Amino acid sequence: MAGIYIHVPFCETRCIYCDFYSTTRSELKSQYVRALCQELRLRKDYLKGEPVETVYLGGGTPSQLAEEDFRQIFETIESVYGLESTHEITLEANPDDLTEKYAAMLHSLPFNRISIGIQTFDDATLKLLNRRHDARQAVRAIAHCREAGFGNISIDLIYGLPGETDSRWEHDLQQAVSLDAEHISAYHLTYEKNTRIYQMLKARRIREVDEESSTRFFAMLTDKLGAAGYEHYEISNFSKPGMYSRHNTSYWKGIPYLGCGPSAHSFDLDTREWNIASLSRYIRSMETGQHTCETEYLDKPTRYNEYIMTSLRTMWGVSLEEVKQRFGTELWQHCINTAEPYIRSGKLKTKNQHLRLSHTGIFISDGIISDLMFV
Repeated sequence: MAGIYIHVPFCETRCIYCDFYSTTRSELKSQYVRALCQELRLRKDYLKGEPVETVYLGGGTPSQLAEEDFRQIFETIESVYGLESTHEITLEANPDDLTEKYAAMLHSLPFNRISIGIQTFDDATLKLLNRRHDARQAVRAIAHCREAGFGNISIDLIYGLPGETDSRWEHDLQQAVSLDAEHISAYHLTYEKNTRIYQMLKARRIREVDEESSTRFFAMLTDKLGAAGYEHYEISNFSKPGMYSRHNTSYWKGIPYLGCGPSAHSFDLDTREWNIASLSRYIRSMETGQHTCETEYLDKPTRYNEYIMTSLRTMWGVSLEEVKQRFGTELWQHCINTAEPYIRSGKLKTKNQHLRLSHTGIFISDGIISDLMFV
């Protein structure tokens, strides 16, 4: 099985915290869609004939595209790769784009999962982040998706935002649970160097939350969503039973995927490729039939480290048998030796030849993962 990721770089406005490649040049949408379809055709052999199980349109803001754009994309995927084995097709969307009419249009297409970037239900913070929606629009967007017939909705939240308090974060969690979404992703704010919010931090216009507060916010997250019946299947992701994101899980389980669009990454087990992060140069390269990308060849230690980093973040954990089969006895022994102190302290647990983070281990997961890596 394999996945296809499509990067849609268009945004009406830029959020101050986002460092993903995006552009406000909406006049290039038609050219982008033609170039994207050309890339999908040019790279038809990348997945080596593996059936496509998931398709994910991320961004940017994919909900800036129109119905005819989506139809071109799906017609190309269908003709080149087929969709008969595809079980999950996700669209990332902004709440203000999800009008009643737009949600109904999306449901008439092959999409069966919507991921909504809500981030917070606090209007003042949404304004600070330069988000285009308010809390009421977020709630209405979910209602419109339900009315259109979507039974698999994910919402994104960010915590540790400027001015975050226990009561504000608790309100966000209570609101998210009350909306009965099948999936919730919650990420701690990170200050990336090329973002406006990083500049605001350095200029001391805002303050970063302290480590103690961050730990408390994460504990509130796991407790509240656990009590509401959500499975904590990856450090930042929670779902109702069986409703985890198949596409994102493919990243964590090392399943091959093709990434199309400017800045999109691809993985075929042995290499990683990433497209040029420029919409105009991407369009020109596709118009001339030249796929412009950089490639990294993954040696065994790198593949082992990636497996540890992604697998240990999930509820499935690290399979010791898989480590031995894929990476050999030396790295298997390294994994066992470095895990042993954490097993004794209760930060890691073992069951059926799998290593998993314990409840307490999750809070120091970065350190555990780093120690298990091979350097």
